[in-house]
Formats: sequence, structure tokens, C-alpha cells
Amino acid sequence: MGVIEVEEFTKEELAKYNGKDGAKCYIAYQGEVYDVTDSMLWDDGDHQGMHEGGIDLTEEMDDSPHDDDVMEDFTVVGKLID
Repeated sequence: MGVIEVEEFTKEELAKYNGKDGAKCYIAYQGEVYDVTDSMLWDDGDHQGMHEGGIDLTEEMDDSPHDDDVMEDFTVVGKLID
């Protein structure tokens, strides 16, 4: 078996994937970076007027109306690093 390379994102790099102007929309949660581009709940990098794409949503998830199992619907595309 080969080694699977995992893309690493700094917060600055993650911010480039904000879903605006045709960019992919990525968010981070608990150190994982997820692609939410195709979700109808992330329209143009905006999640129902509450959150923007390209950020770490770990702390905000505590106040969300859903559990973290919602992240299972999205593909992990990398890791968030300091």
C-alpha cells in the first residue's frame, strides 16, 4: 500500500477556500478540513447567514442546531495546522 498524502492548511490558506467568486468552499472542524462546496446549505460560501466559508468552525459548532455527525456528509480534504 502507498502512503496517502494529506493536504495541510494553515488558517490563512483555508481562508482562500471561502466559496466566493467560484472558489471551492472548505471549512475546518476539530482539525479536519471539509469540502462543503456542493452543499445547498453553503450558498456562495455562506451558511444560512450564520457562517462564512474558509474558517474553522470548531468553536461555533457548540451553538449550532445540529450535532457534529452532520460532518459525515462531507469529504475530508485535509488537516488544519497551526
